[in-house]
Amino acid sequence: MTILIGLAAGILLIIYAASVQTERGQRTNHFRVEHEPDSPKSFGYKMAWLAVRTEDSAGLARSLGLDIRMPANWNSGIGTVYDDRLGGSHIYVTPPVDGWTFVVGLGLPHPVGAAFVDKLTPLLLSLSRQYRDVQYYFTYPLIDFFAWVRVKDGKLVRAFAVNDEGVVWNKGRITKEERALGLRLFELRGVRERQGDAGGELVLYPTEDQVLQVARGWSLDPTGIEALSDVGGPGTIAPAPAAWSAERRRKSAA
Repeated sequence: MTILIGLAAGILLIIYAASVQTERGQRTNHFRVEHEPDSPKSFGYKMAWLAVRTEDSAGLARSLGLDIRMPANWNSGIGTVYDDRLGGSHIYVTPPVDGWTFVVGLGLPHPVGAAFVDKLTPLLLSLSRQYRDVQYYFTYPLIDFFAWVRVKDGKLVRAFAVNDEGVVWNKGRITKEERALGLRLFELRGVRERQGDAGGELVLYPTEDQVLQVARGWSLDPTGIEALSDVGGPGTIAPAPAAWSAERRRKSAA
């Protein structure tokens, strides 16, 4: 049954792969998946991604446990992860850019609260045993969800995530790149001892551009990679592993 589902997903990709996302929220007509090498295509807004310090994108795809893989160039890959039908269930492992390989897609695990099983930390720590620098980013302003995480040499260096319910992850020392954002208390739900118009705590959240600013300091800002001239082999489109899906914690017996 698993094999049949995977084959069906592959066929669906061939038929329905989406066009490249070049601006926030803009999409054009659908096209067939292509694997001819092309130049990097930007991404980052309303998206989740990993930045991994490696030029072996094929090896990274294997390390992620992607059982079904389809070669795809930048245009097809980025188009797929921004597609309304496929984006939530597929990821794209890019060709390397300046020593970094990206894993892009909303199908990646996300930082979660105590009510859910943490799928992201084990993935990052597992990858960090093979790659010396592994980073995670998520930005989706429609649900006030922003995150950045860095794992180096097998250790969690810094993790921050906030959603509409408040901070869900805050570990490690604030880095200089974060301090440069100017949000002195962004690790808190709001600003202490300040009240909003409704009398509640004043909320202070990062913005999409500030998430990208952290990415620029730690690795590469993916919204600016089109300016780079790297043209490598194809990347890889794959269904996101079922093990990455959100899962509520089971309530312990009383």
